[in-house]
Amino acid sequence: MKIKETIRTPAFKRAFRSLPKEVKVEALNKEKIFREDAFDPKLKTHKLKGKFEDYYSFSINYSYRIVFRFITKDKILFVDCGDHSVYK
Repeated sequence: MKIKETIRTPAFKRAFRSLPKEVKVEALNKEKIFREDAFDPKLKTHKLKGKFEDYYSFSINYSYRIVFRFITKDKILFVDCGDHSVYK
């Protein structure tokens, strides 16, 4: 499933700016993969639980992830990014 449009919340933009430079580069590379296939195994995309039950997450690397939700099947809202503290 190709992603045609990605919207970023202000919180996501702030969090992305605060990431270390090398993580930003990795995130942009992973976003390219994500746009081609949101469930590519390299991303480890998974549905979240609890208060985040309407959201998904994919891995930038072992420590960092991006939290998002589907608006439509090909339109995504990036909500937050960072280490595991994004789940709090």
